[in-house]
Amino acid sequence: MNNYILYKADTRGYADHGWLKSNHTFSFANYRNNDRVHFGVLRVLNDDYVAPGMGFGTHPHENMEIISIPLMGSLAHKDSMGHGETIHVDEIQVMSAGTGVEHSEFNPSTTEASEFLQIWLFPHTLHVTPRYQQLQLDVANRKNNWDQILSPNPEDAGAWIHQNAWFHRADLDQHKALNYNLKDKSNGVYLFVLEGSITVNDHTLERRDALGIWDIENLSVHATADTQLLLMEVPMELPSYLQ
Repeated sequence: MNNYILYKADTRGYADHGWLKSNHTFSFANYRNNDRVHFGVLRVLNDDYVAPGMGFGTHPHENMEIISIPLMGSLAHKDSMGHGETIHVDEIQVMSAGTGVEHSEFNPSTTEASEFLQIWLFPHTLHVTPRYQQLQLDVANRKNNWDQILSPNPEDAGAWIHQNAWFHRADLDQHKALNYNLKDKSNGVYLFVLEGSITVNDHTLERRDALGIWDIENLSVHATADTQLLLMEVPMELPSYLQ
């Protein structure tokens, strides 16, 4: 295999605030690991559990592309752009913070916990006009197939962000295999197992394990159980404003 880094689920940072339980792939808040700050422009991948009726109060962001993917339950979102939406499982929410935005996120259920992925990418351009997008995803599109859920192009399938990145979801039956061809050969791929298990070349990945790989043109994934995957193709070179 070419250049890669393996991120096992149990090596992530962990924070337990009672109402919030969060696994951090990269350094975040009180979790500091100088060897895990980012993967290319992928800066944050938090795997969050929010107790019923709890959530994040209003707080600011700027110059970051923020993607939320609910895995269980729902989240009620409010922001300084005037949006007040609830996002559910099989939806994707994108917020370009740009010149600055404030928002809050709460679990609106009094009985069911919420689980979601919070993902941040460095944008390719600073100080863009803040924007919000929320889309329903078609689960059928990812049955033994890469379903594109995010891209750099507003005209393409899925949501879009200010970065040369593509996200795909796939639900694989046991023993199924999928090949992925990179959209941009200078990018890398961060492959995250939501549920199930796969093999990628000589590596076995199980629930919440991940593989970051670069200097490749394609990769092949084999499901060793019924599996749910998130694939993030991202630029490996940081934007010039960070160099």
